[in-house]
Amino acid sequence: MKIALIGATGFVGSHVLTELVSRGHQVTAIARNIDKIDASSGLVTAQAADVTNADEVAAVVAGHDAVISTFNSGWTNPNIYNDFLNGAKAIQAGVKQAGVKRFLTVGGAGSLEIKPGVQLVDTPTFPESYKAGATAARDYLNYLKTETDLDWTFLSPAIEMSPAHPGERTGKYRTALDTPVLDEHQRSRLSVGDTAVAIVDEIEQGYFIKKRFTAAY
Repeated sequence: MKIALIGATGFVGSHVLTELVSRGHQVTAIARNIDKIDASSGLVTAQAADVTNADEVAAVVAGHDAVISTFNSGWTNPNIYNDFLNGAKAIQAGVKQAGVKRFLTVGGAGSLEIKPGVQLVDTPTFPESYKAGATAARDYLNYLKTETDLDWTFLSPAIEMSPAHPGERTGKYRTALDTPVLDEHQRSRLSVGDTAVAIVDEIEQGYFIKKRFTAAY
């Protein structure tokens, strides 16, 4: 497939890029700064773009079979709520403008329901430092659910998926829709490598069209 990958130099995006290349996909790797992008495989074309501009997004993703967005406005960004929400909406608008139907975006785990009607981000123990970003991803998911033209998918990563615990790629995971996938210790964990596997599997197979899903061991 010919796939446009937004956020190709980020924590998740860089692993998705590796996974796509390992499966032989042609990738347009999109980032503000393309110096970190490895194009030595011959399968990768690096492309700089401001993805908060819908017109720029449309220009760089046109002609692709699918778009994967791992956009993140930065966890330390004091304006993360507005910047994430506006950026995510601009990317969605650009994909539509370009006429690409298949769109997968990576959000957060905060919108997962830990019990009926209670989302993780609304619990007292949710870290305050992540609350604005998690709330933005939750609100964007609600916005995305109104999208009727795109064949969209929203991935909520496992609750424990962070640069501090990257883990290894095993190729194994389980999925659910709106509730966390828990292991025998009641923990929701998945390495970033296996998160990338789940993302590329979904692009190839299309199990969760117009749905949110999550994945963990």
